[in-house]
Amino acid sequence: MSTLRTTSSYGTLSDHLDDLSSGLADLVRQEREVEEWGRRLARCLDGGRLLVAGNGGSAAEAQHLTAELVGRFEGERRPLSAIVLHGDTSTVTAVCNDYGGDEVFARQVEAHGRPGDVLLLLSTSGRSANLLRAAERARGADVDVWAMTGPTPNPLARMADRVISVDAQSTSAIQEGHLVAVHALCAAVERALAQQPAHTVDLRAHTAGAAL
Repeated sequence: MSTLRTTSSYGTLSDHLDDLSSGLADLVRQEREVEEWGRRLARCLDGGRLLVAGNGGSAAEAQHLTAELVGRFEGERRPLSAIVLHGDTSTVTAVCNDYGGDEVFARQVEAHGRPGDVLLLLSTSGRSANLLRAAERARGADVDVWAMTGPTPNPLARMADRVISVDAQSTSAIQEGHLVAVHALCAAVERALAQQPAHTVDLRAHTAGAAL
């Protein structure tokens, strides 16, 4: 089990690729879990929603995931309800100002989360206070908590219902592993959706809206 590096020692490109290769090998061993996430998320998004959050580079990965789901990944399919919790800057700054940074995601989970929804939290360390608070709030709202983290065990992984971890030493390699996991999850969701009955779109509603 790797220990997350706390010093800024990126090393050479070869060193980084060795670390990344180790993390990706660990991710491959979780392939069945990635596929299970895809099946469960496809079922959730048949009327429910996905909430996603992270800090810094993990926030970028969270937003990457929601973009792929609301838009599309590889194939054509219906848009899926996926909301990134750092994207509304007015809400983020208002909550931070009034309630403090630890509440920035938790309060949004309380506002948007419904029983059966999924909250996915991305963290290289698994120790970010605002993500742990969000996980706690999600549990109180009967929202499933999933986590993508670095090496386990960590506090976030212990709180989550389902975990995908990347066992690499550097933050950057973990984040790159998370991006691979994000893409693999999107592909798994689309495979699962392809097995579901097709959703029909009421074109009359779209026509009426366009005429207004």
